[in-house]
Amino acid sequence: MESTPFPLVLGLDTFGDVTHDADDHPLSHAQTIRNVVEQGVLADEVGVDFFGVGEHHTDDFPMSAADVVLGAIAARTTRIHLGSAVTVLSSDDPVRVFQRYSTLDAVSGGRAEVILGRGSSIDSFPLFGYDLADYEQLFEEKTNLFAELLKGGRVTWKGETRPSLTDQDVVPHTEGGPFPAWIGVGGSPQSVVRAARYGFSLMLAIIGGPPLRFASFSQLFEETLESLGQPPRPVGVHSPGHVAVTDDKARAEFWPRYLEVIRHVSQTRGFAMPTQASFLSETGPGGALYVGSPETVAQKIAANLTALGANRFDLKYGMGGLSHEALMTNIELYGTHVIPRVRELLDTPTTGGDDG
Repeated sequence: MESTPFPLVLGLDTFGDVTHDADDHPLSHAQTIRNVVEQGVLADEVGVDFFGVGEHHTDDFPMSAADVVLGAIAARTTRIHLGSAVTVLSSDDPVRVFQRYSTLDAVSGGRAEVILGRGSSIDSFPLFGYDLADYEQLFEEKTNLFAELLKGGRVTWKGETRPSLTDQDVVPHTEGGPFPAWIGVGGSPQSVVRAARYGFSLMLAIIGGPPLRFASFSQLFEETLESLGQPPRPVGVHSPGHVAVTDDKARAEFWPRYLEVIRHVSQTRGFAMPTQASFLSETGPGGALYVGSPETVAQKIAANLTALGANRFDLKYGMGGLSHEALMTNIELYGTHVIPRVRELLDTPTTGGDDG
């Protein structure tokens, strides 16, 4: 695909996976959350462009209030952009999501972003009293309202999934216009079209299989924007991985944790159980896992960004059971070795992370 007109952005995402101590015992939810704050601060120090925290509501992913964690990181950083790795908009109130992230934008001095999703993990639906039968309508209506809120000014809106608004002022107002907002897409062409229709950027969530199968989504996004008379918008890629000093060390640390997590979620998500062979395929050049040394990971990021016409890559680092120390090493290697190498491979200058 043609090169993107937007600056290259290289970020990190976490779902707040519960980390383990030196004796391989799980840490408390509170300590896991405190560790994520430390990880976000380190990401800023080593030159990462963006740090995202994804919303989840389970025992192994206790990140139910990502914006609070991001506010804590914002108070201790000055440069890095901060946002949700996904906000499940379908089971939330768009007005409150806007208010929380416009508040984060104020606290951070204009560094907030939000990635909106329908909810591939659906734990929040019963928690907040939403019917999965309304899955599509909830996301469509709430995305429509969120797009109106981003425009600024008073809002008039009517729908069936929440009370209507009539000439409503929604505070706080942002200082520098709307903060960057993305739609996360894991496999639905309809979501790609929706992102273009409402003027959001596109985040491709590629968690398994050949990344190149998403090239058609990038193309659809570009064509839909053009057909609507809208300017081009950024395209990003979000994928799991783990960086260590060597390929062998990265795979040895990641594989048993990855196997256990997939075994656990396969009961509710229907994921196929990985084998050693499938894992090696996924970590190879044609797979979706970015596991290896800084050079291996950098080469794969550069190749897939080019192939997908994307300008942003967010590594979903960590996996339940890994230690805080392993994650801190991952972050340090990503910031000090992977990012400079990707920029070298793609011949791009350093960016401050503002691509939305």
